[in-house]
Amino acid sequence: MIEQNPIIRLSNFKEVNCGFSEEQAIIEANRCLQCARPLCIEGCPVNIDIPGFIKYIKDKQFKEAISLIKNYNILPAICGRVCPQEVQCEERCILGKRGEPIAIGALERFVADWEKKNKLNICPDCQSPNRIKVAIIGSGPAGLTCAADLAKYGYDITIYEAFHTGGGVLIYGIPEFRLPKTIVKEEIETLQILGVKIQYNTVIGKLYTFGDLRNLGFKAFFISVGAGLPILLNNTGIELIGVLSANEFLTRANLMKAYNFPDYDTPINIGKYVSVIGGGNVAMDSARVALRLGAEKVTIVYRRSEKEMPARKEEIYHGKEEGVEFLFLTDPLEFLGDENGKVKEMRVRKMQLGDLDESGRSKPIPIEGSEYIIKTDMIIVAIGTRANPILTNATPELNLNKLGYIETNERGQTNIKDIFAGGDIVTGSATVISAMGAGRIAANAINEYLLNSNNLIIKE
Repeated sequence: MIEQNPIIRLSNFKEVNCGFSEEQAIIEANRCLQCARPLCIEGCPVNIDIPGFIKYIKDKQFKEAISLIKNYNILPAICGRVCPQEVQCEERCILGKRGEPIAIGALERFVADWEKKNKLNICPDCQSPNRIKVAIIGSGPAGLTCAADLAKYGYDITIYEAFHTGGGVLIYGIPEFRLPKTIVKEEIETLQILGVKIQYNTVIGKLYTFGDLRNLGFKAFFISVGAGLPILLNNTGIELIGVLSANEFLTRANLMKAYNFPDYDTPINIGKYVSVIGGGNVAMDSARVALRLGAEKVTIVYRRSEKEMPARKEEIYHGKEEGVEFLFLTDPLEFLGDENGKVKEMRVRKMQLGDLDESGRSKPIPIEGSEYIIKTDMIIVAIGTRANPILTNATPELNLNKLGYIETNERGQTNIKDIFAGGDIVTGSATVISAMGAGRIAANAINEYLLNSNNLIIKE
């Protein structure tokens, strides 16, 4: 796939990957073996008919390709950009065992972009409206998928979103250069064509309780509020000016468009020497955003080796191209400030890898006497998130696990029969497509639950 030159892209927030041309897409589609037992489908959390849509591309039937995808996935332009296909569908591709797997994600993106370029807005078929009201709490990937599937069944869907715009982590967490926000907006517009309503600036647990929503006529609920509460370190100096969570940093840059300051009134006082603690996609996103906002030097500080980094390989590769530096096997111990309470240094120590821990990765072990100081005037902590307790605190009867995530059965149903949940609020931080898979499973379960209820008014 053609990419922006690293030197040029550091001065803008335009997409790094430029997408396949029609010729490239057809050439790539012709590589597909059209397996009798397509393992790639098994690797997709929403089970898209991957050989089917690739064959349509091969035959230049792009409209048919996007129509087929949308029967399974209402957000193809998003998934084609940010899903980790390399560890899902593409990992199962037979061609990958002796060479390069089919570029499934790039082909999905191609037909989704072709649809938008040709000003089409293809929607899957829907059943007749049945006037049964279902509320979706949160408009991230799980909520959007569940809403779309239930709308196709004919339900009257309202999404309640806490922010002023929809998309959840797709909007506030993923930078413009990986996922343009116009793409998210357009994908959400497809849901609205399906009849889905979205009520913004509405925090369930504050403005409404589930009791309130039941009184408004809702018969079932799907909680998909994600896991947006940042995990912070207990290090001395965490309170210093210039130390912030990746959630705050990326929300300011993405949702509140700080990269367009002063056109958008959201300043970020970017440091000259930025340190990002963590090794996942959020850490990489933070580092690459910091460079584009003007940092002179950005360093990823990660206590394991590059091999253990959970970030996508593409993200790491692009970060290196752009000049992100890496301090592997390095553990932050203390943040040191100046007389004005602003961070100026970080004390760290070197680590070595030991036996595998519960995550399946080698456990980092401190090396005695290896401590040293690095210069930094901004520290972004990107070590993960956990469940935000606003909604669950307002619903004390809802069963939670010891980490504060909602407990459900395999169909997404909670201990309260009309409440279902899925995505990061159940599993902890995961991928966009896994959240979408949870939304699909819950939609099917909600449909079965409602069909088996005796108190529903169904359109005659």
